[in-house]
Amino acid sequence: MYDKIKWQAVTGNEVQPFLNAVNPISGKYTAKPDSVKVEWGQLPFYNNIALVRVSDTSWGADTGPFWFLAKQGQMFHLDGTSAPIHDANEAGPIKVTEDNVLDYLRFFCFFVHGDEGPFLILEDINDPALDQSKMDDGTKKIIENALLPASFEGKDDKGQFVAAALVLYGDALFSARFALTEDGMIEMTDDDPIAGDLPVKPYRPKA
Repeated sequence: MYDKIKWQAVTGNEVQPFLNAVNPISGKYTAKPDSVKVEWGQLPFYNNIALVRVSDTSWGADTGPFWFLAKQGQMFHLDGTSAPIHDANEAGPIKVTEDNVLDYLRFFCFFVHGDEGPFLILEDINDPALDQSKMDDGTKKIIENALLPASFEGKDDKGQFVAAALVLYGDALFSARFALTEDGMIEMTDDDPIAGDLPVKPYRPKA
């Protein structure tokens, strides 16, 4: 999803107000004007909220990028919990539709994670979360046989959007069904384990 976003750089006099709003990130990381890189892009389910990512060459190699949702000076740090997303959805407001419901599902599951990382929607055997160098032919075949693109399956009797997808959580793969509302609430309604102990790489948005 994020390789399809048309990222735009924040430059010049626009950088410092942004830094004033986010520093220190997570209470301990300071982005500096001379070494920071700030980019923003538009998401299809928001009209006036941008997705922002920030990285800084002065940080260590394993630090960042950090991610935010931004609306007219309001910054919602995507810290791995669902709270900032719901806060942004209310401020937005958000509008989930049949056309963008799968984009929202991918977004939400990437930025909300548990102890084992994000709930990645897996649609490609070459996903960077999978460690190709450690994958044997048998494991690859199991994943390839299970792979299906995320799909919108209509609405349920409550008017909620119903979607199905493969989810990679930690080193486990399972098929799942979700119910989503127009205002961005999401529930996993069913899951079925497919495989475990998969070769994976640490892959999560930084908090």
